[in-house]
Amino acid sequence: MLILASKSPRRNELLSLITKDFITVPAVGEEKADLSLPIGEYVCELARHKAAEVVSEYPDAVVIGADTVVSVDNEILGKPKDASDAERMLKLLSGRPHSVFTGVCVIKKDVNKAFFEETKVRFFELSEQQITDYIKSGEPFDKAGAYGIQGIGALLVSGITGDYYNVMGLPVGRLYREMLRSCPEVLS
Repeated sequence: MLILASKSPRRNELLSLITKDFITVPAVGEEKADLSLPIGEYVCELARHKAAEVVSEYPDAVVIGADTVVSVDNEILGKPKDASDAERMLKLLSGRPHSVFTGVCVIKKDVNKAFFEETKVRFFELSEQQITDYIKSGEPFDKAGAYGIQGIGALLVSGITGDYYNVMGLPVGRLYREMLRSCPEVLS
C-alpha cells in the first residue's frame, strides 16, 4: 500500500502522474524542524516527520511525506498567516529571484530516504494593485511564499530554472526515480 502523507490537492494530483494506486492520510502533527539547518535539510526534516507520523499508523505501507518552502535572502517563507503576511511576502518577492525547496521522504520498513529539490523562480516587479488583487483572489493563503505557480500566481512569474512541479509541491520526476530504486513494488 502506498500512502501520501498530505492534505494538499496539488500533491495528490502530482503523485497521480506516477501512480493512481495510493491513498492520502494527512499528517496532523505540528510541523517543526531545526531552523538552523540548511534549508534543504530543513524541508527534508519536515517531510520526514510527516512520513514517520503516518507510517507509525500504517507500518506495512510505503509512505511519502513532502514539505515546500520559499526562500529569499535566507528567510524561509511558509504559508502566510493572514492578508498582511501575504502582502509582506509578495512585496519581498516582487522583481526578485527566490528559491523554492521541496523536501520529500519515502519511508517503509527497510527504507527511510529523504531528498530535496531546489527550483529558482523570478517574479516580475509587482504593483500594489497587482498584489492587492492577487490577495483578494484567495489563492495565496495555503501556499508557501503566498503564491501558486499553477494558478493565477503564474501571472507573477517571469521565469524559472529547475523543476516546475517542484514549485507546485512535489518534484515528480525525481520522486519517480527514487521510488524505482527503493520501492518499485508500489509502482506495478
